[in-house]
Amino acid sequence: MERKQQGIDYTLLFLLFLLMCISLLAIYSGAGQYFSENPTYFVVRQLLWFGIGAVIVAGILLVDFDFYKNLTIPMYSFGMLLLLAVEFFGTERNGAQRWIFGIQPSEFMKIFLLVALAHLLYRLTHERNDFSLKADFIILLKILAVGVPPFFLILKQPDLGTALVIAAVIGTMVLMSGIRWRILLSLAGLGILFLAVMVYLHQAHFEFFSSYLIEPHQLARIYGWLSPDEDTSGIGYQLSQAILGIGSGQLFGTGFMEGVQTQGDAIPEIHTDFIFTVIGEEFGFLGAMVLLVVYFLLFYRMIMIALTCNNLFGTYLVSGIVGLLVFQVFQNIAMTIGLMPITGLALPFISYGGSALLTNMLAIGIVLNVQFRTKDYMFKSKETYS
Repeated sequence: MERKQQGIDYTLLFLLFLLMCISLLAIYSGAGQYFSENPTYFVVRQLLWFGIGAVIVAGILLVDFDFYKNLTIPMYSFGMLLLLAVEFFGTERNGAQRWIFGIQPSEFMKIFLLVALAHLLYRLTHERNDFSLKADFIILLKILAVGVPPFFLILKQPDLGTALVIAAVIGTMVLMSGIRWRILLSLAGLGILFLAVMVYLHQAHFEFFSSYLIEPHQLARIYGWLSPDEDTSGIGYQLSQAILGIGSGQLFGTGFMEGVQTQGDAIPEIHTDFIFTVIGEEFGFLGAMVLLVVYFLLFYRMIMIALTCNNLFGTYLVSGIVGLLVFQVFQNIAMTIGLMPITGLALPFISYGGSALLTNMLAIGIVLNVQFRTKDYMFKSKETYS
């Protein structure tokens, strides 16, 4: 016996509204230094992006998420074509070739790849009748065959931050695939071995390492991360200033619009990649904890949607989006406080920016779509019979 489908998840929308409010406050405080005569310039534009994102969310809710299966190949192919176009005809800014026709295709490729992998796992789950070790390897190879090409194209732009997000999506889908833990542990071991080899090459064959394996600006970021105090006026400047600002916030913060580092134009790109510094300095540890709690509740709610969904495709979609957003939050905050290298990733729903915000709003729209069209059954889920 089938019961009615669920309504809109207003809890998720409320948490998103809280993140929007935090974003507008932090951007107003952090970006005022760039437009002293018009301090609301970035705030108004961010609000406009949120408005466009809301329209996108509403549009996504009109179409059943099951229909995305029919769009998997067109979306993935379109995304790959855009990445190839960027490779040959893209616009270069700040030493990176990531844009074409004024857009950054790598941002949208996150969602295209996520849908493609979710559909792939859905088909593999339903068609699977062999649970041998060989079958697990075949599943892994199919996931990598879909995920690795966009990863390398984005890494080559170079855009390490987005490439790592793509890797996080692939990793999430590998975990969701149900393959044996021994394979997962072997992959982790290979990752550790790769890092060990890279360290060895850096120490023993630096010329080869710096010429063929890593870009100069990427190596500089690693040096700035490992030893920011050794060059506080150069490669370690941004990180050392960010840590100084967050540390000066202490428990309660210096107060809204009262941050010395924030208001003193001491931290480049503080309204985008380093916006967590504004929150840490002006609202202190308690303000940062409020933001983290909101994120935790958002992710918890999304995980519950994935667990209660009785459509495997929907479960894979939401799980991939959780992995997508969790990694971005972790990486952005960790790089701001010196736990991870600086990669230029935005803080989801908080940092100023159009492409990243619209991509994340698109992801939230998919989650709301899955939740909205999840139905409860008296005895067994619909998926059991398919």
